[in-house]
Amino acid sequence: MFFRSKNGPRWIVAFLGNPGTEYKDTRHNVGFWTAQELASRLGVSIKRMKYGAYTEICNIAGTRVMLMMPQTYMNRSGDAVYQAAKSFQIPSERVLVVVDDVALQPGTIRIRRKGSSGGQNGLKSIIMRLQSEDFPRVKIGVGTPEHVEYELADWVLGKPRGAERRAIESAVQDAASAVEMILGEGLDAAMSRFN
Repeated sequence: MFFRSKNGPRWIVAFLGNPGTEYKDTRHNVGFWTAQELASRLGVSIKRMKYGAYTEICNIAGTRVMLMMPQTYMNRSGDAVYQAAKSFQIPSERVLVVVDDVALQPGTIRIRRKGSSGGQNGLKSIIMRLQSEDFPRVKIGVGTPEHVEYELADWVLGKPRGAERRAIESAVQDAASAVEMILGEGLDAAMSRFN
């Protein structure tokens, strides 16, 4: 039998992206951008390697939380999330995922209590590993390419520029605030404020 440590986290916040400098400023890495923004606000560094992710345990709004940036590449994000959730016996309802979304315009975010992957490979991986769609997520809009011949994979692995970059950076600020509000005031309050 396993017992959860009293000092262990009650929530996991998983920020999705791809490791490596070549992916650093890409649309697919806005989850990592949000992690860095939140870490800066909290005065912490997410750099302890555990469960195949950079992690940090801290308090947000009086709640003990594990922040994690999986280093398994987007399509295997679920491996890291599953290991941490299993280790600390955290149910899927308390695994909050921050991820990019091509269905949303740059500059917008959307909070969902649960749902399908919507074709997002990181969400697909987490759903498969947790065997559940019942986990909340904060989606950050990165839009879709204007030209139909543009491959979606090339788009999300591309780097936004100019006004688009500024819009996404603004959404990242909102996403970090949404994470804080979800943990402090609950999903309904955050959905009401940000959706």
